[in-house]
Amino acid sequence: QVQLVESGGGLVQPGGSLRLSCAASESIFKFYVMGWYRQAPGKQREFVAHLLSTCVTKYTDSAKGRFTISSDNAKNTMYLQMNSLKPEDTAVYYCYADSLSLGGYESRYWGQGTQVTVSS
Repeated sequence: QVQLVESGGGLVQPGGSLRLSCAASESIFKFYVMGWYRQAPGKQREFVAHLLSTCVTKYTDSAKGRFTISSDNAKNTMYLQMNSLKPEDTAVYYCYADSLSLGGYESRYWGQGTQVTVSS
């Protein structure tokens, strides 16, 4: 069973930066997409960004220009660099990864989440 472990969350002041990491227990070459969702208190989980195996990226509008998603295949790790953080970025951030078996069966794996709090 694939395991994803996030790290890098914490408390940061508005305008600050954090880099989240998502370490996979297996080679990330097996995933055709990896990405991040977040969930703020009392709100639904929302998409933040994803990175396709083709290196194409997608961001939610609020993250464009501030967040950067990337990966290090040698370390089996995906990152989310978050700059110019705002209080509304406060949420639990979850990484995910999707794989597709030879038989066409899709699987999605989730990390346990890491808390990001933006506050002065």
